[in-house]
Amino acid sequence: MTPSGTSLGEGARRGTTRHVPVLLPEVMQALAPRPGATYIDGTFGAGGYATAILTAAPTARLLAIDRDGEAILAGQDLARRYPAQLILHQGLFGNLDRIAAEAGLRDVDGVVLDLGVSSMQIDQPGRGFSFQSDGPLDMRMSGQGATAADFINRAAESELAEVIFRLGEEQRARPIARRIVARRADQPFARTSELAQLVVAVLGREKIAGRHAATRTFQALRMHVNDELGELARALVAAEQALQPGGRLVVVSFHSLEDRLIKQFLRARAGSPARTSRHLPPDERARPAPSFRFLNPRPLSPSPQEIAANPRARSAKLRAAVRTATPAWPAAGTGKAIGNWNR
Repeated sequence: MTPSGTSLGEGARRGTTRHVPVLLPEVMQALAPRPGATYIDGTFGAGGYATAILTAAPTARLLAIDRDGEAILAGQDLARRYPAQLILHQGLFGNLDRIAAEAGLRDVDGVVLDLGVSSMQIDQPGRGFSFQSDGPLDMRMSGQGATAADFINRAAESELAEVIFRLGEEQRARPIARRIVARRADQPFARTSELAQLVVAVLGREKIAGRHAATRTFQALRMHVNDELGELARALVAAEQALQPGGRLVVVSFHSLEDRLIKQFLRARAGSPARTSRHLPPDERARPAPSFRFLNPRPLSPSPQEIAANPRARSAKLRAAVRTATPAWPAAGTGKAIGNWNR
């Protein structure tokens, strides 16, 4: 799910919105789809990458996963166009290796992940992702589990501040958390407009550096409600398990914490881990052989032309790597938040 508009809303399904995937040429060059190969699109959305893969390699098999049931429903037209090639599955991409195995797909040749929230989710007020339109304070991508309103109405002030600061990188997280707790004592939060207005009141203005003042707070709550960093950590390990030698992992991220997690994972797996102490015993310093090699050691970013055409692409970064013949590393650091890949 991405800010690029990778999922279809009602308008898109009626043909009134044109979907434009972020960094599409770069993704396709890195993935290099070929006929007869097997691929996994872990964030199907509106099917932008999936369509490009199936068009470039019409006899390829493609497993497309999305946690959002609306995206899977909207993808049925594409599934009818490619009945022998496309498998749609509603689920978490952190389980992509198990989902592929259950679908009978082995020796995967490529995995593509397009992270974040989709245009469909942002543009539908009823989903509660946006501060631009009033709606229920929900933010759940799958529609299951606790909502953002549940969290801010129940969490301790310290936990609220930690989430808003860590996931939203909001410097004034503590005053925001303090005001949330004071306000909910009189009236629990239920609507996006209530939270957006509170953040604006705390920060003293509606726009900061060209963005709405509530952007960072809403981002933090969305990432927390959907455990987005934990899911990404699990997906990277799952991709390592699923890819055969020569298979390619391509990830497009939109958040500095996501990009940092991907970078740490690939640096460790490609043999460029953080420095370890020379004082450790040899067995503690020993590491498995690299399970990936970089395709692009430095991330790729959208061109100015792409950003002008699609402003939501402005923070996108693409990292890609090729699976080596080394067995997958023992899974570590795949829980909630950022895992410690440098073990």
